[in-house]
Amino acid sequence: MLDLESLFNLSYGMCIISSQKGNDLNGCIVNTAFQITPEPPMIAVSVNRQNLTYEYITKSKVFVISVLAEVAPLEFIGKFGFRTGRDIDKFHGVNYRTGLTGVPIVLDNTVAFIEAEVTDTIDVETHTLLIGRITACQTIDEGKVPMTYNYYRDVKNGRTPRTAATYIDKKPNIKSEKGDNEMKSYKCLICGYIYDPAVGDLDNGITTGTAFDDLPDDWICPECGVGKDEFEPNKD
Repeated sequence: MLDLESLFNLSYGMCIISSQKGNDLNGCIVNTAFQITPEPPMIAVSVNRQNLTYEYITKSKVFVISVLAEVAPLEFIGKFGFRTGRDIDKFHGVNYRTGLTGVPIVLDNTVAFIEAEVTDTIDVETHTLLIGRITACQTIDEGKVPMTYNYYRDVKNGRTPRTAATYIDKKPNIKSEKGDNEMKSYKCLICGYIYDPAVGDLDNGITTGTAFDDLPDDWICPECGVGKDEFEPNKD
């Protein structure tokens, strides 16, 4: 029996991994980073090879892990976790400072950071395990509590992007029949989730046939957790 949800019992931390390529900066959410040796201090992190951040790390051979705090809002997490740096500047409006290697250290909504130089890599299916020698690390705010993946998922009701190491595809992507102009679909501007009235949002009590305008005011995107004001009519 392969009950993938049993893997949720493993403990993960929610982090932003960032890197740079020339003057360009980028970062994405990861939840599989862990220390592997004490002396010298080494760290490993799993990153999907589709991510732009992975491309930057491959070029620069350096990265920073910024540990997210429980107070981090879903909109902030969604910016790094569900948007791509190919479309937006993820660090626009984000408070950060540059580390020893030129990589951005996120200061907003974070507890600590770890800066590292890549010493080895291991390719595993869709992801690469990056092994790095820690060159700097520091607590940013002792008053904040680090966010675990369990807290993000169970307390903040956060969702997991398809590129994450812990993503589970629970059901197929269902598309509605075209031609019903009265029931328009809407697209989340943060993560790209499509709300289709013909499908509804059964996991959150929204029945099929519910128009977007008829959704409750407190309804949130089931993928990244933002409100209805972050949706626009889907033009695809």
